[in-house]
Amino acid sequence: MKEFRLSKGKGRTKIELFAYHLGNDLIVCICNKNAHLGAVAIGEYDHKADRASSSVITRLGHRDDEIAKREAHFMAKHTKKPVCVITGIHLNNITPEEIDEILGQADDLTRELLSELEKVT
Repeated sequence: MKEFRLSKGKGRTKIELFAYHLGNDLIVCICNKNAHLGAVAIGEYDHKADRASSSVITRLGHRDDEIAKREAHFMAKHTKKPVCVITGIHLNNITPEEIDEILGQADDLTRELLSELEKVT
C-alpha cells in the first residue's frame, strides 16, 4: 500500500496532506501541526448519473468542514472512486487572509495528490 505525504506553505499556514488506499478507496488527512479531528467528509461518484457528491460531519465548534467537503467532492469527481477526507487545522486568532491561504493550499495539495495518483495507476 503506497502512502502519499505532501505539504504546502510555511510558518503558521503550513498544512500537510497524507493519503493512502483502503482497498480501492482513498483515505486523505489534511492537517497542520495542531492536527485533530475537525471534520470528516465522504466523496462518492455516481457512475449512472455521472456526477460526484459529498457529505460532511463536523465536530462541535470546529470549522474544518469546508475543506473536508470541498476536497472530498473534488477527489471523488476526478478519481471516480469513494474518498474519505479527514481535516483538522487549528490556528489561534486566524485571520481572513490566513483562511484564504490555507483554502488555496488545500486545493493545491489535492491537485498534487491527484497527479501523483495518476502516476501509479
